[in-house]
Amino acid sequence: MPRKSRVVTPEPVGGYRELSEEDPDAWPLLVAFDLDYTLWDLWIDTHTSPPIKRKGDVLNQLVDRRGQDLSFYREVPSILAELKRRRIHIAAASRTSAPELAREALGMLLLPDQEGGDHIRAITYFNTMEIYPGSKLRHFKEIHRKTGIPYDQMLFFDDEHRNYEVESLGVTMQLVPPSGTDRKLWNDGLTLWRKRRGIKVIPNK
Repeated sequence: MPRKSRVVTPEPVGGYRELSEEDPDAWPLLVAFDLDYTLWDLWIDTHTSPPIKRKGDVLNQLVDRRGQDLSFYREVPSILAELKRRRIHIAAASRTSAPELAREALGMLLLPDQEGGDHIRAITYFNTMEIYPGSKLRHFKEIHRKTGIPYDQMLFFDDEHRNYEVESLGVTMQLVPPSGTDRKLWNDGLTLWRKRRGIKVIPNK
């Protein structure tokens, strides 16, 4: 079934505010990610057979009992590291029916430490995790309740069109294509969030 077309975001009524790249107002306070086919290329509840293991300190790779690999898309680690460096709240919002396995995978997956160490556990990037079945509206209402961050300060990456329902709360959602989350998609989502906030980033002089 073809996906519904998206409504084009109109130009902001009051025009744009011009901000520098390093102005905190040019960035959302919170960025949330779905897990399956957004950060990794599988459904953890149907494609993964526990137990999952890691071979020593190998980076960005786990395997299940059948040898199925589980790893983040290639550019995800650097995106998470940038968000952490900018002190942006990172949330996971997943409707998986295997929440414990998802949390275990995030706890075991090792990523390069961008600050000079050998590695960092993926789970340490996430300030808030809402991982359980159900509507993403529930996930975001819980994120809002726990953090106090306004919905319009949230940017969400998800591969399922039905989850655009969160935009009814004021969240900006960027749809993730089959190729997963990469640097270009991150920039597209950030640009969309800025446009809706009436923000135009100008080069630093």
